[in-house]
Amino acid sequence: MSKTVTVLLQPSNLILLIGVVGLALMLMRWRRAGIRLVVASVILLFIAGLLPLGAYMTHVLERRFPLWEQSGGPARGAPTGIVVLGGAVSPLLSQQTGLTAVNGDAGRVLALAHLARAFPGARIIYSGGDGSLLGNKPREADYIGPLLDDFGLARARVELEPASRNTVENAVFSRQMAQPKPGERWLLVTSAQHMPRAVGAFRAAGFPVEAYPVAYQVERQLRLRPGFTVGHNLARLDRATNEWVGLIAYWATGRSSALFPAP
Repeated sequence: MSKTVTVLLQPSNLILLIGVVGLALMLMRWRRAGIRLVVASVILLFIAGLLPLGAYMTHVLERRFPLWEQSGGPARGAPTGIVVLGGAVSPLLSQQTGLTAVNGDAGRVLALAHLARAFPGARIIYSGGDGSLLGNKPREADYIGPLLDDFGLARARVELEPASRNTVENAVFSRQMAQPKPGERWLLVTSAQHMPRAVGAFRAAGFPVEAYPVAYQVERQLRLRPGFTVGHNLARLDRATNEWVGLIAYWATGRSSALFPAP
């Protein structure tokens, strides 16, 4: 499924579209139908913005894979390699400011620094290219270097994969770089709510990985109660919807090993 379709399916955009169509009908001959659509858009806005729908959808995604430390990963020894997925750096903002700009998924690069020190013998691949809609923006991997300097890590310590534009290409191109051999252990680092889709894509690409989820967005003991942070709730719902739609699309097109991959 294209990014354009995914964006259009975001709840906030669908609600906006309903309202705009309603206003257009009100200015034409279908005033009554237009009023109904406008009222419906307002009701949906309050439902999506006040109820913790996005938090619940995110919670289900984030709890699918346990923390690596709690799943017995360290007990099996040091991993052969580590693949860190892009998404933590804003390439365009980094280009414009001359500084590496990180976002809410910064936990991915923080985990990179932690794991690089914890396992000095492991290979590390950072996979992140230009994920923009038109594919004409800067590449994320090109802006990781200054962060490695700040972390006190040699730039040569991390292998960069700058060509991937989505999770499927993360998996395919990372596998080409890693050339994993039977018996090797590779960790996959990405945001917890993105982990199911990422693991499904890596398995479909023939790259077995162990999940290392980071950048959690909701509490482990989720308390479902209404909130008045409408913008925040809508943004969380949009992002969770992107992941669920992505899971369905990847499975339907054979780019994931399962509809909802599990440990």
